[in-house]
Amino acid sequence: MEKTEKKRVLVVEDDEDVITYLSLWLSDQGFDVDVARDGNEASEKVKQRPPDLVTLDIVMPQKTGVKFYKEFKRDPRYAHIPVIIITGLQQEFKRFISHRRTAPPPEGYIAKPFSQEELLETIRRVMGEAQTLSREEKRKGNCA
Repeated sequence: MEKTEKKRVLVVEDDEDVITYLSLWLSDQGFDVDVARDGNEASEKVKQRPPDLVTLDIVMPQKTGVKFYKEFKRDPRYAHIPVIIITGLQQEFKRFISHRRTAPPPEGYIAKPFSQEELLETIRRVMGEAQTLSREEKRKGNCA
């Protein structure tokens, strides 16, 4: 039987309760979980070991989620990695979306509080889209 490598999720969040909840729940769902408590730490973790998915809070100390997101999506090494914004501040998210001319929209958005079903459905959707894009990129590379 072929062993498949666990998909890695980087949880970028400053609320310890949310970190604990997401880390345990995502681990239970079969993901390898890494945590960053602000955008600076997230940038370092991405450089060390790029994730397959990022869950991202917008409002954090040090480097905000918005700043991290813009830098992350501008970097061609990471632009293909899906990001799910998880925030309790809908106004902040609306402001973020309206000022995103320098980066593409996030692949997913979930408002806090959220259900496990909503999160899992969003993860499956964005991970499926990312896998499809990856296969298409490989095909294009093979045809060139």
